[in-house]
Amino acid sequence: MVHEERKIAKIAEELTVYFFALGADTIESKIQREENRAVIFVKANYKPEYEERLGQLDKYLNGPKNDGIEDVYWELAGSGDPGETSQLLLVGMMIDRADIKVQEGYVVMELYKSY
Repeated sequence: MVHEERKIAKIAEELTVYFFALGADTIESKIQREENRAVIFVKANYKPEYEERLGQLDKYLNGPKNDGIEDVYWELAGSGDPGETSQLLLVGMMIDRADIKVQEGYVVMELYKSY
């Protein structure tokens, strides 16, 4: 189980770094473990000049899951430059789905990962 918990922590870390790259100065995250899955909650603000980049969140986070890539590359999460889309693609391959709400000045997300 510790292996899966480390993956979940890497996902939360990568999203934190992503929002820092978008100029966030307020980032809230919470991880809720359930019987067979974890739910990662993230709420962050962003600078208005980065708003267009938020349109890519759904595309990258709700892309196809790839267990093989997850098992090999999950430790690379957080190793690229902040805000790189390749890091979001990796997170998207590690989770089952993401519910994303972009509000004026804030993003609220719930990411689901089975284990």
